[in-house]
Amino acid sequence: QVQLVESGGGLVQAGDSLRLSCVASGRTFDSYAMGWFRQAPGKEREFVAAISWNSRNTYAANSVKGRFIISRDNAKNTVYLQMSSLKPEDTAVYYCAARREVIFSATVYTGKNDYNYWGQGTQVTVSS
Repeated sequence: QVQLVESGGGLVQAGDSLRLSCVASGRTFDSYAMGWFRQAPGKEREFVAAISWNSRNTYAANSVKGRFIISRDNAKNTVYLQMSSLKPEDTAVYYCAARREVIFSATVYTGKNDYNYWGQGTQVTVSS
């Protein structure tokens, strides 16, 4: 089992940048594919970005493509979400998610049900 703790959220202005971090407990972080999701008030939790266990593949939602970059450092048990050119519509609670890999195929996963473990979330608020 893995525990995930997000950090780095806050209140920023439109156009600013922010980097979220998610630290995972345990010694098998490189066995997990990772993802970021977000949930705005009154809306469903939606996919933001994902990265394979070995960083070979990444994928971002169209709404953030070109502005958000996902990366990971397996030596630090950490996955990052670098967010730039932030917009008010990016305001949400951002969640980190992990999926234990059995077959290490470098797949990225975009569905909520693809992930086994979730962090508690970190609030990102973008003012106009």
